[in-house]
This record gives sequence, structure tokens and C-alpha cells, in this order.
Amino acid sequence: MLDLDSYERGEWRSVPNLQAEMARHRAIAAATLRKDKRVNIRISSRDLEALQKRAIAEGIPYQTLISSLIHKFVSGRLTGF
Repeated sequence: MLDLDSYERGEWRSVPNLQAEMARHRAIAAATLRKDKRVNIRISSRDLEALQKRAIAEGIPYQTLISSLIHKFVSGRLTGF
């Protein structure tokens, strides 16, 4: 396990102003995860069933999977397009 070895060698250092950094990242996460708009779409039964099966395999609700895919696409982290 590389991370544990790195930690045990003392290679990890705390960031300056840890509490402020944690608060900043919490705010970013909250803004990213806030669901404040509703969208209705029509998709094929086959695609919906595939999404639902994939979500079950991932252990998340299928709406969360769809939202994650959209977020990754618009943020440039979903490749292949």
C-alpha cells in the first residue's frame, strides 16, 4: 500500500491553516453537490435499465449516477466524446 508506506516514512505534511483549508473544501463540496434545479428528460427504456443496473453495481441511486455523469462531462473529466 503506497500511501501507508509514504505516511510511515514521514513524507506527509500538514497544510498551513488546516482548519481554513478544510472549511474552504467543505464549502466547495457543498456548492458542487447542491441540487437546486430539476430536469426532466426522455430516454429509451433500454438506456434507463442499463443505467439502473450500473447504479446498482456501483451501490448508488441511478439519479445520482446520472447527475455524476453530467457533472463529469461538463467539468471535462468524462472523456471519449
